[in-house]
Amino acid sequence: MVTKGIESRMGNAIAQAGLIYDELPMDASADEDLVAACKAGDEAAFRSLYVNHRSEVHRIVFRMLGPTSDLEDVIQDVFLQVHRSIGGFRGTSKFSTWLHRVAVNVTLQHLRRKKTTPQSHTDERLEERKAADHESPKTPHDEAETQDRLAAVYRTLDQLSPKKRAVLVMHDMQGMSAQEIADVVGSPVFTVRTRLFYARREFYKKIVSDPAFAGDISESVLSRK
Repeated sequence: MVTKGIESRMGNAIAQAGLIYDELPMDASADEDLVAACKAGDEAAFRSLYVNHRSEVHRIVFRMLGPTSDLEDVIQDVFLQVHRSIGGFRGTSKFSTWLHRVAVNVTLQHLRRKKTTPQSHTDERLEERKAADHESPKTPHDEAETQDRLAAVYRTLDQLSPKKRAVLVMHDMQGMSAQEIADVVGSPVFTVRTRLFYARREFYKKIVSDPAFAGDISESVLSRK
């Protein structure tokens, strides 16, 4: 019951911070043709892959890093790695799954390099959240509160190990199943579920004291055995 309580409150925290978005469907058959052309050295095909998947990579990296000035640099690093590695893509999984794996790995490398450097999560790059808010504009007070919670979520995520952070973001922000995450990170499903459990518990123990979520998270759920 404690786990379900944490899961419910975790979902509320993520939703309140404005970090859940609808995914766009991808055309797998078009990817197959473009990937084959890329392997043959067709740079125009690679540019098409970039155009088709940039928004997808942006979502992945944004959710992993939060609003940061490094966002565009990491996105470019992802596509540089795709360009270097696409010749080794064997087609045993969907291209979108392989691309997701590359994006997560590049972002994790960035997080490990930045782990000892304090991060500042300001409102520098919030295109996705603004787009999500477009149909239901917020009052200035609501907007400020959402920005505070966004910053609080990423301040707390910064305190998790990169591996815990990755599974938490993929499951609770991107809505991926444990099996899908296992395919991306190359770990057994049981390992993913275990890592997710401890990531949630650690995240919640830390965020419960953040003023941005004061009054929304009951500490009683954390005190039960």
